[in-house]
Amino acid sequence: MFDRRLSGILLHPTSLPSPYGIGDLGNGVYRFIDFLVDSLQQVWQVLPLGPTGHGNSPYLSYSALAGNPLLISPDILYGDGLLTEEDLQELAKLFEDKKQPLNKVNYDLVIESKKPLLNKAFQAFKNQATDEKWEEFHYFCENHGYWLDDYSLFMSLKQVQNNLPWYQWEHDIASRTPAALQKWRERLAEQIFEQKFLQFTFFRQWTNLKNYANERGIRIFGDIPIYVAHDSVDVWAHQKIFCLDRETGEPELMAGVPPDYFSATGQLWGNPVYDWKQLKKDNFKWWIQRIKGMLDYVDIMRIDHFRGFEAYWAVPKGETTAMEGKWMKAPGDKFFEILAQELGTLPIVAEDLGVITPEVEALRDKYEFPGMKILHFAFDSDRANPFLPFNYSNRNCVVYTGTHDNNTTVGWFEERSHSERARVTDFTGGICKEGIHWTMIRLALSSVANLAIFPVQDLLGLGTKAKMNTPGTVIDNWTWRYDINELTEDISEHLKFLTILYGRAPY
Repeated sequence: MFDRRLSGILLHPTSLPSPYGIGDLGNGVYRFIDFLVDSLQQVWQVLPLGPTGHGNSPYLSYSALAGNPLLISPDILYGDGLLTEEDLQELAKLFEDKKQPLNKVNYDLVIESKKPLLNKAFQAFKNQATDEKWEEFHYFCENHGYWLDDYSLFMSLKQVQNNLPWYQWEHDIASRTPAALQKWRERLAEQIFEQKFLQFTFFRQWTNLKNYANERGIRIFGDIPIYVAHDSVDVWAHQKIFCLDRETGEPELMAGVPPDYFSATGQLWGNPVYDWKQLKKDNFKWWIQRIKGMLDYVDIMRIDHFRGFEAYWAVPKGETTAMEGKWMKAPGDKFFEILAQELGTLPIVAEDLGVITPEVEALRDKYEFPGMKILHFAFDSDRANPFLPFNYSNRNCVVYTGTHDNNTTVGWFEERSHSERARVTDFTGGICKEGIHWTMIRLALSSVANLAIFPVQDLLGLGTKAKMNTPGTVIDNWTWRYDINELTEDISEHLKFLTILYGRAPY
């Protein structure tokens, strides 16, 4: 998939600068793409882009294919004639008056302030859209109807159901009886229309951005969590392909990972696992549509928890920890075989972290999926550590300083003991004058891995307060943002120099 050496930056759109409380698809992201181009980077990696619920985690989305309306740019809506200059000024002033820090997202305030503005744009679209815009809207709805129709009804229902999860709705609509579906589609026609407008707007803005990036040689690297949220349109609309109690809608078998060195009780994620036998009956149609849908708006995709395609840990309902689960086989080989027949080359990166068996490695290697190497993990065991660069068995991998689940490099190094720091400095030959973050970026760039990725926090040399997520916690995650003036020309020039030095510049 990567036929030459290249590098890029990990940055979720919510972390972009904007005056409206959260990163969006407006001016800030275009300036970021320009920064990538000027720095000779060729990849921009993002986290999942779907609409988020409680906790704001992009890995617990209401939909596997919808976009997050909070990322819609008010500036572009103004350019489309759907908002006024006064609307923008009032929105920006709200965050100024509330003294919201520029480096942090206040999701409650963003939702409270942005939702009425999006509704105003919807009303304006209804009243003044040209014939050309209406044609574009109807084409979008028709082309994406295989997920958009259910999603728009699902989100509309959640509004009138006080945001209750679908499995707590009245039985007729929770179980999707035809009469109930028809009744609610008629009753919520206006809300459904608005949900479709929001998705049309998100994808219109995203597609323009993707085209801008691609035309400048930047590939967008997306992310697919293997499991979907229990309270999602995917589970509600496709209940047969999940292991659910058909009466209550609760998971019969829950996803997670077993006890290991890091957790004596394992990790119980709570998502329903797939009924792979049911999926096989129609040649994995839902999964293939999901992958194809993702490729509408990314160029490469990472599949989170790739090992679940070979075997997955299934925990019976009623358990409160992951201790009593068991491994069950998954038909990953057959799935990827059919997927390859549909798509040809599969632009997939396998998240192969954690305890990985030879069978998982064989599945990954059969389809030539690059795996992941995390430098933060390289210095806490002996010289056989697979994350040490001299142990990379081939070039077909992606090396990271750290990921969204890691501390920043500066924070990681500061937390290490004196002897643990010494392991790093001994290996790297010392800390370069620019700091430990640039030392580790150099190590990633100099490795044999075809692709090197580093979070933007590492470019900026930021500490622990700037990390994106602390696994196992729910406070202050996914909130970090950078200031528009932080990605300086000096940083760009230094990154450009190292990119050329280590043979990762574009031809």
